[in-house]
Amino acid sequence: MTQFPISTDLVAEHNNGDRPALDEDYAALSARLARKGMNIDSIKDQVKDFGVAVPSWGAGRGGTRFAKFPLAGEPTNIHEKLEDCAVIHQLGQATPRVSPHFPWDCVDDYGALREEAADLGLGFDAVNSNTFQDQVGQAQTYATGSLASTVPATREQAVAHNIDCIEIGRKLGSESLTVWVGDGTNFPGQQDLGSSFDRYVEAASQIYAALPDDWTMMLEHKMFEPAFYSSIISDWGSSLMAAQELGEKAKCLVDLGHHAPNVNIEQIVARLNRAGKLGGFHFNDSKYGDDDLDSGSINPHQLFLVFNELVEAANKSDGPFNPSYMIDQSHNVTDPIESMISSSETIAGCYAKALLVDRDALHAAQHDNDVMLAFRTLRAAYSTDVAPILAMARAENGGAIDWLGVYRKSQYRERKAQERKAVGLGAGIV
Repeated sequence: MTQFPISTDLVAEHNNGDRPALDEDYAALSARLARKGMNIDSIKDQVKDFGVAVPSWGAGRGGTRFAKFPLAGEPTNIHEKLEDCAVIHQLGQATPRVSPHFPWDCVDDYGALREEAADLGLGFDAVNSNTFQDQVGQAQTYATGSLASTVPATREQAVAHNIDCIEIGRKLGSESLTVWVGDGTNFPGQQDLGSSFDRYVEAASQIYAALPDDWTMMLEHKMFEPAFYSSIISDWGSSLMAAQELGEKAKCLVDLGHHAPNVNIEQIVARLNRAGKLGGFHFNDSKYGDDDLDSGSINPHQLFLVFNELVEAANKSDGPFNPSYMIDQSHNVTDPIESMISSSETIAGCYAKALLVDRDALHAAQHDNDVMLAFRTLRAAYSTDVAPILAMARAENGGAIDWLGVYRKSQYRERKAQERKAVGLGAGIV
């Protein structure tokens, strides 16, 4: 039986009070959509089935490049992280899986951890390796890089760690490994740019060889940071090259913040899908660089356009179309639970709006080169207020209609501040 962190009676009490207004709003939107030949219940049912993973590390406060300001009651271990992730899913009903990071989330018994998550109504998504920072007792430093390091022993250590993550993931029920490395250079001439890529592919191929048959290896690119002159896997082209060399089980992972300003990310989605290498997404938002801001907080229209391409790709797919979706944010000034429920709602909302696009009208306008009609077809879907659909989907799945009101009324954060050990001051971004 699921162990809900928030009182189900409190959720029910709030929902009973909010349901009459929701029924009225839902009926009004249903009538509007029906005039366009759309069935609101069909959209709602697809939203109910939609899910995005949350990162275990996202349950804690992030930080700036200079300091971290901890939040009272934030988690200090994977067990407390899972409890917070369970709150996010219980109230928002859109985040059924958790993506763990190793060695940050290491425990002695992963079978027991899997059962613990299941008791909270959670499963595990992709496992993440860490070769971008040194750990206590580590034999080789990653100061020279990891999978692309010029030091053979360092590359061997990084490969071994990723293979260890695969073994942990198998025990947790995961089916994918996300590989992001901070390898690169800060000065021109620091490394041979061609040879460093060759070293990366050679090392990554050893990890790929250790994948179970039903697993996916997702390669995450990042334009800059911590390497500021060149990054080994800096863009979708580099990621695609590596994935194509590695094999069928290697895919490309797109983080929405890992691009130069104004890059057309939705076009990247279409290109990677065409190549059969679209592995998944890390959702966040960006104003200046890799800001890791809450999803849709800056440019929700771009998020909608990404989902427009995803829905288009799913409709044209001959087989299963199931990219991996995960939130990847740094919560420096907000309660991470509130931010991740809000982001999951925004993400699901953009998905719902993409489902509302009149595909026949869009394709006809595109065929006829009717630019304004094509644009207005997209804009009509984007301008639709889908809040009643999202709230009804949450309610029918057992979540909270007014998730923010229920969360704050529960005083969950205040209770955890009394129960948990304080994190203490931080020295910078995690």
